[in-house]
Amino acid sequence: MYSYIIRRLLLIIPTLLGIMVINFMVIQFVPGGPVEQMIAQITGEGVDATARVGGQAGAETQSSTESKTAAGKSVDGGTSRYRGAQGLPQELIKQIEKQFGLDKPFHERFFLMMGNYIKFDFGDSYFQDRSVAQLVIDKMPVSISLGIWTTLLVYLISIPLGVAKAVRDGSHFDVWTSGVVILGNAIPGFLFAILMIVLFAGGRYFDWFPLRGLTSPNFDDLTWIQQVADYFWHLTLPVISMVIGGFAGLTMLTKNSFIEEINKQYVTTARAKGLKRNQVLYGHVFRNAMLIVIAGFPSAFIGILFTGALLTEVIFSLDGLGLLGFEAVVKRDYPLMFGTLYFFTLLGLLMGIIGDIMYHIVDPRIDFEARDV
Repeated sequence: MYSYIIRRLLLIIPTLLGIMVINFMVIQFVPGGPVEQMIAQITGEGVDATARVGGQAGAETQSSTESKTAAGKSVDGGTSRYRGAQGLPQELIKQIEKQFGLDKPFHERFFLMMGNYIKFDFGDSYFQDRSVAQLVIDKMPVSISLGIWTTLLVYLISIPLGVAKAVRDGSHFDVWTSGVVILGNAIPGFLFAILMIVLFAGGRYFDWFPLRGLTSPNFDDLTWIQQVADYFWHLTLPVISMVIGGFAGLTMLTKNSFIEEINKQYVTTARAKGLKRNQVLYGHVFRNAMLIVIAGFPSAFIGILFTGALLTEVIFSLDGLGLLGFEAVVKRDYPLMFGTLYFFTLLGLLMGIIGDIMYHIVDPRIDFEARDV
């Protein structure tokens, strides 16, 4: 097992490097880089990632931008490769390129970036005047709160429900709960979030829960009991919307794992020896059936934490990692984009190794070592 872990750790290096190379190369061909973002701010045409623009004003701005792009001429008559750079001196363009480090060849920028990332130096955000590490740390509490409570509730609901469906396979209970599971799997979580707002956050019917933020404005003035209550009060609707959209797959996985184990020979043998159904189910079947479910907990948490909360964060005005990443992509904030990509990819690869270790802990017979045939 130790040699397997060492091999997996060594495999992280080429995997991480390959992911970074592919994403870095793709970004080179995507229009609207940080230089163009800065030019848009200078010319008064910059729009924030989450801003709403009126239809007429937005159309006028787009028409103006397109006409300027068609001109494509700098103040000295040369052709600029940046959209919106017409009318600006070349010296200013070169100064902006130097400010963002884009005056160097792309391969030199890549190796310089990776050299800093190896030391976990992710640099500073282009547009927020703060370090990438500090921005991620500040947004972590929101995303971790959503990820932890959603993952725990998904497991607490899915495992008992999956077991109950397996032992009652084909019954009316199985049929009706399958309908609920299919419904939860078919409807995206953000639609449930909107429904929760309409029903319970003052949208139309009841005004029982807050609509914005993770805590109330007077959070610091509350007692610790009131702070805990306030924290869960704000989390209720976002977590419910994410749980409803996330429990279906795990429920069916649990059910199918149990059905597969129940039909094996050792279960028949255990029942023939006189063991009661619950003794067989929870003394023998449960450990084997839960192998894939429990071992997948780390990757499930990472998936919910970093990929499933973007729209939920936007809908409930929760300033977490999902919204941070979205704004970084829209603004082409390269240090924030690649810094978070590097860190979370590395974290995901490590969680994959932890998942394999969990397999071994749940069932020591699994050691992932090669065997001679």
